[in-house]
Amino acid sequence: MSWIEKATVKKQDQNWSVSQSQVDIWVRHYKGRLIKEANLESIIVLQPTERKQTIERLILQMINEEKVIIPSDQIEEIIQQLINESVGYGPLEELLKDDGITEIMVNGPSEVFIEKNGKLEKSSVRFNNEEHIRHIIDRIIAPLGRRIDESSPMVDARLLDGSRVNAIIPPISLDGPSISIRKFKKDPYTLDDLMAFDSFSEEMGSFLKAAVMAKANILVSGGTGSGKTTLLNVLSDSIPPGERIVTIEDMAELRFSYENLVRLEARPPNMEGTGEVKIRHLVRNALRMRPDRIIVGEVRGSEAIDMLQAMNTGHEGSLTTVHANTPKDALGRLEAMVIMSGLPLTVDVIRGYFVGALDLIVQTSRFTDGRRRIVNISELVEEDGNIKVQDIFTFNRTATLPDGRIEGTFRSTGYTPNMFERIKSFGIPFDENVFKEGMYV
Repeated sequence: MSWIEKATVKKQDQNWSVSQSQVDIWVRHYKGRLIKEANLESIIVLQPTERKQTIERLILQMINEEKVIIPSDQIEEIIQQLINESVGYGPLEELLKDDGITEIMVNGPSEVFIEKNGKLEKSSVRFNNEEHIRHIIDRIIAPLGRRIDESSPMVDARLLDGSRVNAIIPPISLDGPSISIRKFKKDPYTLDDLMAFDSFSEEMGSFLKAAVMAKANILVSGGTGSGKTTLLNVLSDSIPPGERIVTIEDMAELRFSYENLVRLEARPPNMEGTGEVKIRHLVRNALRMRPDRIIVGEVRGSEAIDMLQAMNTGHEGSLTTVHANTPKDALGRLEAMVIMSGLPLTVDVIRGYFVGALDLIVQTSRFTDGRRRIVNISELVEEDGNIKVQDIFTFNRTATLPDGRIEGTFRSTGYTPNMFERIKSFGIPFDENVFKEGMYV
């Protein structure tokens, strides 16, 4: 007697239910029928509600054909699992729907970690096996025309909601396939949100907003996961209306509403190894698009020289980010990137570009309590032919509480930046007393 026949002879009563293993058997069975009998590619492109209704209709039709008796609550569970497995992201679906989760890390079938409220923790979510993980990776990248195999074992992709995905498989990944997802927040943070999170003080936020309005060229520096892109998005919201903005990203993450906006995204090589469009190509092209401001999600290589040249040639108010642990390290990284461009420039010439191009460096950091904070707002100044990074505001860590929370204060250093004169020249009201030395803000 088959499992279908066994299920059919089950007695139906109000208390009848089946085991999870039996539900899993049904899921595998109907998934197999869906793959064989339905056009999943046409279902995938449907809107979520229509997609669910279509699969629900097909599954109920199959159950009726087989005359299988299944409790109604289990039918709903089977349908949802089939949606997740066939046209969704399997076990990851429930994690993707949780707005409190910001990162998802799959190290193996039973090793799924998440970052929630700034803290890393192990999730109860499990995959069946490594093949199951590979199936979900394929589900993510297939609609994008990407591939992953032994000859190309790494891939970057983006989910429909904008979440950024990196997948890697053997032989590069020694312990099996791995997935890392940085989730995309549906409602972008605002300046007030970050101040409420204690990411910076009200005075620091007001200064940054005024600097953006006064067309300061700003470099946001920080380590991985320190909130650079989030801060860049927040700063972009302070750009006054009436300007033309071009954004350039390796993987589109920036989200802000603006009338005259052009969004550009780099493209990796196709399966034949051709068609690649690098950030540097996009920066050069952006200069021909009559932008008032250029926003580069992150500079990583030789495009740094093109960005600096753009900032030096009238594209004031441009914004970008870089991976570095301190403002001085950020300049060192930029210097190395410019050298990578292959242009015959001396170190003195390169550093001269910095002074003419960059106004402020904003350093972000992720602390052990999960909070992201601005730890330095610095101005780039030239003294006797030397470049100096002059702090305007800093965060001073004072204690670690028993529950792990970090305590500290934001304060001004007493330095009144040259940017203040520029802010005044733009007619933007700002209180100079904020810069008084030792003033805790």
